[in-house]
Amino acid sequence: MVRRSVRLGAAVLAGLLLTSALVGCAGEGQSPSGPAAPVVVTDGPTDAPSDEVGGQPSPSLSAVEAMGSAPSRRATPTPKPTKKPTSAAPKPRAVAKPPTETEVPPAPPKPAPSSCKPTYKGSQATRAEVKAALTDAADRTYWPVSAPDITIPLTLLKATAWQESGWQSNIYACDGGVGLLQVMPDTATWMNQRFEKSYEIDSYRDNAYLGATYLAWATKYIGDMYFESDFRLDPALCTSELNSCLLNAVIAAYNVGHGAVAREGRPLAIPNPSYVRNVRALMTECVCLAY
Repeated sequence: MVRRSVRLGAAVLAGLLLTSALVGCAGEGQSPSGPAAPVVVTDGPTDAPSDEVGGQPSPSLSAVEAMGSAPSRRATPTPKPTKKPTSAAPKPRAVAKPPTETEVPPAPPKPAPSSCKPTYKGSQATRAEVKAALTDAADRTYWPVSAPDITIPLTLLKATAWQESGWQSNIYACDGGVGLLQVMPDTATWMNQRFEKSYEIDSYRDNAYLGATYLAWATKYIGDMYFESDFRLDPALCTSELNSCLLNAVIAAYNVGHGAVAREGRPLAIPNPSYVRNVRALMTECVCLAY
């Protein structure tokens, strides 16, 4: 403590001390005789940053405000986003379960000689028409009762059609494949019977439905046998190993048939890696994605 001087008279000293104490206790901008400034209590947490600077809303708006909601004039606590756990796909079983689908499509025919060239019949559908047909086919639910969560990604359908035919709707291959998705006549007949449809193989719209139907069937068949009925065809679930995910297996089966990929009591096989890699690349790089 600082010692007081004793040279002044007691009365004068007392008066000076009283005045000095009153002036010293008053806040800045307050009269010495005025009341103390009130303490403002807000509803928000004391450690939360304020949403206002100088009476103006922060330039960093919340997601709701960015969509058009008026900025709040009162500081409110901002909820922390919660991270949803990513559900990892199950690893393929080392040995396949017995298939739940006992009715299977016919095996594909032997490859045609490389010297054989395809033929063309009828008129060629436009790119816009092909795009609309593939989009419609990808939007369909093929297993509404037993597996309604099975969907065929549009990028997969577009890439497969480009790999098979270059989006040529009126092409007939030497091995018997027809149209956009090079559907085999015997496979089309089986699909129509299995799903109680009457798709025409040489109609580009129906051809898109037939191709997507086979992809959906293979998804159910292989997904039940190897992936514990997890039917996601998500590229993010795949690793560098080709037999690591359902997507690669379904692509492979479309090319060489289900029997070469999935067999009861055996591990999942990918006998056509080049085809699978081509389609996977087309799913992100195909010029057809911009059509």
